[in-house]
Amino acid sequence: QVQLVESGGGLVQAGDSLRLSCAASGRSFSSYVMGWFRQAPGKEREFVAAISWGGSRTDYAESVKGRFTISRDNAKNTMYLRMNSLKYEDTAVYYCAGNRSPRCSLHGCYEEDEYDYWGQGTQVTVSS
Repeated sequence: QVQLVESGGGLVQAGDSLRLSCAASGRSFSSYVMGWFRQAPGKEREFVAAISWGGSRTDYAESVKGRFTISRDNAKNTMYLRMNSLKYEDTAVYYCAGNRSPRCSLHGCYEEDEYDYWGQGTQVTVSS
């Protein structure tokens, strides 16, 4: 089992950058597929990005492709989300999530119910 804690959120202006971190405690972080989801006020939680066990595969939602970069450092048990050119519509609570599915590592997983472990979330607010 793994426990996940997000950090790095905050209030920024449109066009600014932020880097979110997701620190994992527990064993075998490198065997977890990791993802970022977000939930804006009044909306459903949505997929943002995911990364395979070793980081060779990354997937992004169309809305963030080219602006956000997901990465991980297995030696530090940490995953990151670098967010550039932030827009007002990126305002949301950002959650990190993990699962141990080989299928997800090979083919990608984009649905909430495909992830077993979740952090508490970190707020990102982008002012226009």
